[in-house]
This record gives sequence, C-alpha cells and structure tokens, in this order.
Amino acid sequence: MLISFNFEVHQPHRLKKEVDNTKKENLWDRYVDINLNREIFNRVANKCYIPTNNLILELIDEYNIKVAYSITGVFLEQAMEFNEEVLDLFKDLVNTGNVELIGETYHHSLSSLFEDHGDFKEDVEKHRKLLKELFNYEPKIFRNTELIYNNKIAQTVNEMGFNGIFTEGADRILEWRSPNYVYRAPCGINVLLRNYRLSDDIGFRFSSSQWEEYPLTADKYASWLASSHGDCINLYIDYETFGEHQWKETGIFEFLRYLPKEIEKYPNLEYGFPSEIIEKCIPKGEFNVFEFSTVSWADSERDVSAWLGNKMQKISFEKLKKIREFLGRYVKTKYETLEGSDNGDNNINSHDVDNIMEYKIYKNLQTSDNFYYQCTKGFNDMDVHSYFSHFETPYDAYASYMDVIYDFRSYILVSYIADKYSKRIENLKEKIEALNKTLNEREESIKDSYELENLINKINHLKEKLFKKDKEIKELREENSKLIKELLSKSRPMDPKGNNKDTNNRKNNKKNKERKGLDEYIIGS
Repeated sequence: MLISFNFEVHQPHRLKKEVDNTKKENLWDRYVDINLNREIFNRVANKCYIPTNNLILELIDEYNIKVAYSITGVFLEQAMEFNEEVLDLFKDLVNTGNVELIGETYHHSLSSLFEDHGDFKEDVEKHRKLLKELFNYEPKIFRNTELIYNNKIAQTVNEMGFNGIFTEGADRILEWRSPNYVYRAPCGINVLLRNYRLSDDIGFRFSSSQWEEYPLTADKYASWLASSHGDCINLYIDYETFGEHQWKETGIFEFLRYLPKEIEKYPNLEYGFPSEIIEKCIPKGEFNVFEFSTVSWADSERDVSAWLGNKMQKISFEKLKKIREFLGRYVKTKYETLEGSDNGDNNINSHDVDNIMEYKIYKNLQTSDNFYYQCTKGFNDMDVHSYFSHFETPYDAYASYMDVIYDFRSYILVSYIADKYSKRIENLKEKIEALNKTLNEREESIKDSYELENLINKINHLKEKLFKKDKEIKELREENSKLIKELLSKSRPMDPKGNNKDTNNRKNNKKNKERKGLDEYIIGS
C-alpha cells in the first residue's frame, strides 16, 4: 500500500474592506490590504510554516519520509515579500529530494470554471514558471484550486502535459468504489483521489472531544492506514492544520512527529510520491465527472457551492468574467508595444502582461477566497467559512468585492478613453509644432498677408481643439470620481435574505433605481 502525504499551502492577497480612494494611481494599495496580509502571513509562519517545515526536515532525515506540496503563487509572492525564512525552508525541503511539488493555479483562482480556459491556462503556466525559477522544479502532477474537477478541466490539464490530476474521492461519483485506487478520466489522464475520511480525521476531527475516536494518536492512525484496502492512500490536508487550525496545545505536532515511527511497524505501508503512484498503480476504472456534477473538497456537498452557491457569489462571478474584455482593450491601447497587442482582438496573450498592475489586479480578483467569504451556508460549513474570513459577515464581503469590481472596471474604462484622447492630443501637438516650424521658416518669404493669416488661424484652431480635448479628459476623470462616490454613498445594508432593508420606502426605491442607472453608466451593461 503506497501512502502519499500531500499538503495545500496557500495565503490569498486579501482585499481591503473599503476601496482606498486616496490611492488614485497605486491600484495595489488602493484595493489590497497589505498590512493585514503581512500580519496574517507572519503569524501563521510562526505558528505553522516554520515549525512544521523544520519538523518535516527532521522526519525526512530520520525516517526518509516523502511528502508533496501544492504551493500557490500568491503564497510564494508573500513569502518573498514578508518572510524569506519560510521560502528558504521550502527550498531546503525540495533540495532533500524527498519532496514533490504539485502544479497549481498561480492565483488559487476559479478560472477553470470560466467557459473559456484561456485564463486557466495562463494561471497554470505562470505557476509552472515560478516553480522553475524558485526551485528549479517542473511538476508532473496537477491539482486544481480546492480540488475542483470535471471532465473539461481534466481535458485541459491533459493537453498541458501533466501526467496526473488530483481531485476529491467524492462518494456521489465513486458510489461503491474505493478512493484507494488510481482511476482514469475520459480524456486519458490518470486521476488520483483524496481519501477524505482519513484526511479529515487529521484536518478537522483531530481536536474534537465529541468525536468518538478522540483522542487520535499516531499508533491508532497508523493502524487505520495499514488495515485499509486498495493500492494507495492519498492524504490531502491543508498545511495550516499543523499549528494554526489545530493549535500546538492539541498535540498535533507530537502526532506528526511519532506517525512515521508507527508507520514503520507495518511492512505493507510504503511512502510514495503522487507521480510514483501514477507509475506503479494500474487504473481500476473511469472517473467520469460532467460539468453539472463538478466536484471539490469543500464543505459537505463537495461541489462548487462554497464559491458559487448563492446569488451574491454568482453576481460577483459574472461581473468578474466581463472585465477581461475591457481589460484587453485597455492593455492594447495603453501598451501598444506588447507582443501580440495588435492581433485584432481583445485577448491578453503576452508574457509581458505579468508586469502590468491592472492585469495583476484582475488575476487576484479571481482568487477563490474572495467568493468563499461570501458563502451563506449554515451550521458547521458556515463556521469554517467564517473562520477564514476577515469580514464580519458574507454580506460585507460581497459589498467590498463589488466595490472593487465597480471601481476597477470604471478605472479601466475611463483610462481607456483617456488614453485614446491622449493619443489624439499628441497628434494635435505634433501638427501644431510642424505648422509653427513652417510659419517660422516661411514668415519672411510669405508675401501674401492672406496666406499668412490663414496659417496663423489654422494653428490657433488646433490649439483650441487641443485645449478642448484636454479639458474633456479632466472632466471625464472628475465625473468618474463623483459617480463612484455617489454610488458608494447610496449603498444600503442587506438583511440575511439579501434584500435592501429600505425596500418598503418609496424614497429609497427611487434612490435604488438611480443607483442602478449609475451602475450601468459606470461599469457598462
């Protein structure tokens, strides 16, 4: 029996609760809460990443264990910015040769759920590039954001050259079958399934005194692994389980420290990388998941309802998808020197866009956490969502996300128009300069006063036109700022059903209609 230990390592770039209107030019500071992200990253680094990485290094040295990590690009960005010790420890782990890195979406995004997989492919390739740059590593196995999976996603991942893909061993897909085997997607790629029961015993139930198996000890857990049937057991756990979700006081680090020693007592158990499991285990059947049955590892439903289960989330998602078209036009206009910018469409298809802040903002808006915070499920699932969110309620998360969407899209549209005007102004300036040069050169030689007067009038006319265009740009920007402020000032809190609290007030109904009109004006239909 091959055992693979797999860990998700992720921290999002959390958005500010309110758009910072004082940061007019610096979009990153305008939307992203850098101080909060630094605080959370370093707190979790001290509680989880640093001690757990050091412990894994010790266990590799002592027991020759094997582990696999899927580390998002946005996590690595923050490690480089906030805490290089964390990044250095991950490099040390990879250098042992006992660590496999798994392909991911760079921004931990929901782009695989877009109708077109262009954004999804960009995100995966960007992540591949980063792993190569930081670790000199090329991943063979892929896991999508939150293990989101269907046949279409598997097809795209297969076309991108991965040997296998991870997803959840959901009962509604497996039915009577076991997750402890390798399966095959209709497109031919091998599928590794997470054993969610054994994984969640550590990730969720470890410190629950109401659990009938509490307390979970290393010897007990090793015996469960040894008595399991199948070819492989794929354990997939959030890395923050160690020290953050399950605090040090629960005994989680002692459990991890002694688990390899207990596993050694069972000769039928052997450590394996996900890529080794793909090579050694023969697929036992087909894992067929249509788009309407898309699976994930989130919540009790193990579908995409954690991110797209309510009206707020769906509205947010639809608004997000519409931004790319406008961003494509904006990039083509502002950065005409980009490779592929003159290809006749609005696609963003150059590697140079990585250095464009507007593109970076758009990609971070795709991060799944933005939608996870908006979830309104009840009971245990909602407790988990609330734990991760920095917002007081899902409705606050929705309002903040939509404010960023409105503001960002308005910024793109206004900048696009302004850039168009700016180019016309430059043309006018060039014409005026040329005419002035002609006037200076020919003024003495021009005998006909009518011809001279005509030339001067032409220059003055162009100057007036230039002044008018410049004035229009300023008015456009001022009007945009005014409309944004007016839109935000007319926002109303929502009750738990998602309705405006003042809907029975005729005066507020009128204001809501006005706000809708502003929405359409600012962000388009």
